[in-house]
Amino acid sequence: MKSNKKRSGGKTGAVVALCVVLVVTILLGWIGLTGLSIPPRGLYKVLSWLPTTNAEKWPESLPLGLDLRGGMFVEYSGKAPEGSEANFDDLVEGTISIIRSRLGDKGYNEVTVQRLGTDGIRVEIPDVQDDTVLDLIGQTAEMKFLDPDGNVIMKGDMVKTATYAYQDGKHVIAFELTDEGRNLFADATSKNVGKNIKITLDDEVLVNATVQTAITDGRGIISGSYTQEQALTTAAQIQSGALPLELTQQKVDKVSATLGQDALSSSVKAALIGIVLIMLLMIFRYRLNGLIASWALTLYVIILFLLIALFHIQLTLPGLAGVVLGIGMAVDANVIIFERFNEEARKGRSAKASVRAGFKNAMSAVLDANVTTLIAAIVLLIFGTGSIQGFAKTLLLGVVVSMLSAILITRFLMNRFVNAGATNMNLYTKIKPATEAVAGKEVDQ
Repeated sequence: MKSNKKRSGGKTGAVVALCVVLVVTILLGWIGLTGLSIPPRGLYKVLSWLPTTNAEKWPESLPLGLDLRGGMFVEYSGKAPEGSEANFDDLVEGTISIIRSRLGDKGYNEVTVQRLGTDGIRVEIPDVQDDTVLDLIGQTAEMKFLDPDGNVIMKGDMVKTATYAYQDGKHVIAFELTDEGRNLFADATSKNVGKNIKITLDDEVLVNATVQTAITDGRGIISGSYTQEQALTTAAQIQSGALPLELTQQKVDKVSATLGQDALSSSVKAALIGIVLIMLLMIFRYRLNGLIASWALTLYVIILFLLIALFHIQLTLPGLAGVVLGIGMAVDANVIIFERFNEEARKGRSAKASVRAGFKNAMSAVLDANVTTLIAAIVLLIFGTGSIQGFAKTLLLGVVVSMLSAILITRFLMNRFVNAGATNMNLYTKIKPATEAVAGKEVDQ
């Protein structure tokens, strides 16, 4: 009697659990597609995060790369100015910082500036087709040293060197001035002991330091609460009134907004068609388990794009390819699990035992396949650049989510279906009838 009640309670609990997961799936999918405004007066908003085939209604939470959004990019090679003694990596970082600041000040807030190889820099400017924006990148910067009253003490071309140093447990900037700059700076610091002197670059304040003592030999130290990276970057910026590196334009190209939108719509449509075909194939091949896999895959897609939105990973065409590949990895894990399940079922085991043994036997293969892909994605992320990194990020995230989807979601759903009473093995796979036996000997039918 107690056993019957226990089985009844387990069945009811499994049905309730499946209903709850179904409601959560539908709710997350609806919010992912439409967003959510929470009263009162829409004070709290949840932005939509699931892709759409309509590029004009693309979710704001999913940032797009240049190849999908449209705009222009330019690639430069850089070399250190003749006679420069500064570390080349510091000059690169300083140049990137200045370019980003220049474009940001002119309203190009979504610009992407990144290092390309050992000596290159790539600049991506979305929604721009006008070449005149490139003039902002290569123009000579105006560096000034100002006293407390805003008077110009000297210009940036009087700085001979500016380098990072570590002194008395602090990250500092050591600088040396030309002969002309030494005399001007000696006079200014003598008059402003205890007061502030500013260093500006394109009217942006780089340094606002208090003069501790008169600097008469043309050599000084700028200290403060700098991190090493901040000190390195600031030193590189002070190093020269122009860009720290001499840039040579290697490549410039444009992607029209229409072409980007077409590529985006086509990519999403192709991905959706692929997902639907995969679901139909899984249901045809694995029956109820195929339905479970399709459910788990739906949750996988919802969670994956939610994480892409939360981590603000920029989507490019290669990035979308990484997403599709991740979906393939998720399906592959389910296929391995279901094949092991079917093997156990054909041995005559119960549905519950087949689930348990199927997962146990499949885990090593699932982990091996995913770990090797993870290693490849990490290598691409570390050593790749530009769109290759975009591919690596989405692939890495997709593989991690696919592993969790297979191990947690698929297993949970399979166990709940079995506990709910779906124990007929023909629901999962074709089971051949047992061979008849006479006098202990098998008889061929």
